[in-house]
Amino acid sequence: MDFNFTEEQEAIRGLADEVFTSKADIDRIKAVEGTAERVDRDLWRELAGTGLLGIALPENLGGGGLGLSELYVLLEQQGRHVAPVPIWPTVLAALAISEFGTEEQAAALVPGAADGSHFLTVGLEEFGPYVDAAPATAAVVDASGQWSLTGAKAVVPVTHVAHRAVVSATTETGPALFLVDLAAAGVTLEQTQSTTHEICANVDFDAAPAELLGAADGTTVSWLIDRVELALAAIQLGVGAGAVSQAVTYLNERKQFGRPLATFQAVNHQLADCYIDLEAMRVTLWQAAWRMSEGLDPGTSVLVAKWWASDGGQRVVHRTTHVHGGMGVDTDYPVHRHLLWGKQIAATLGGASSDLARLGAQLAAGVEVVA
Repeated sequence: MDFNFTEEQEAIRGLADEVFTSKADIDRIKAVEGTAERVDRDLWRELAGTGLLGIALPENLGGGGLGLSELYVLLEQQGRHVAPVPIWPTVLAALAISEFGTEEQAAALVPGAADGSHFLTVGLEEFGPYVDAAPATAAVVDASGQWSLTGAKAVVPVTHVAHRAVVSATTETGPALFLVDLAAAGVTLEQTQSTTHEICANVDFDAAPAELLGAADGTTVSWLIDRVELALAAIQLGVGAGAVSQAVTYLNERKQFGRPLATFQAVNHQLADCYIDLEAMRVTLWQAAWRMSEGLDPGTSVLVAKWWASDGGQRVVHRTTHVHGGMGVDTDYPVHRHLLWGKQIAATLGGASSDLARLGAQLAAGVEVVA
């Protein structure tokens, strides 16, 4: 395995960094946070115009035709800049539609996701402990072949701008993915906000019409969960790296007792621990991404990467906030956003303890251990 980036991936990383640096500076993020949508549509259009938004989507549907690794390169850069745009919900929903949907579904929805003309979202979480195997939301089909959903999904991202959602539900033959019109009868949105102040919603389904995506045997749900968990891990890696970068700048400039804080041994130890956690997050992410990109069984690799992102990622954002002293909790200072993003990501699709429990269940079931 070689986790070094290809020339193409390096070019994507450089372009993404350029776009986020120019379009998602601190003043711009503050301005977007004060809007009703809290989505940076100018940045969204720029990502679409450069081809980054559709980088992993099929070429015949308006995308770049590259792979998951390229998408995760983009998401890592988004995390570094804590840029307020819903890349992972839109792109992964579009990927699921292109992978499992009909030609008509894909043609209707994927090109618009690639060119930025509309948003999509993903609903996997429910109320109570996270369980990936069997969603409580139920799907039934009538004699005419029409599916309907009854149940609820929690903290579904950007439902205020997305018009379609890909959600999981349990059928008589197993879990499956469904495409839902969020404006349809039987769909109720209770708007709220996440830890990052992103607008999301708790979504209730009362015999809401839905369209089946692929087989109803659990394989499509596992497919999507694996990709969402690695997307979160990629963003978390960027969040942590961005927080460390800000801490280094601050510690080199801030002086105590006549010398920079960066020269104090205790501070160096804190940042050394951050480096160790970030490297563990990095290698487990790219190992899992490589296995999926090569079509290999991911085994335990996805959950290991998810656990490191949840556990190690929280340590990194806490340490970097701590070494800033009082400035770390000042909302006029940018590092607090990394703390909020780190906390939100670590709690999405189950926290670190949940990850370990699920990993233990995989080991007990004989899933291949990837080390």
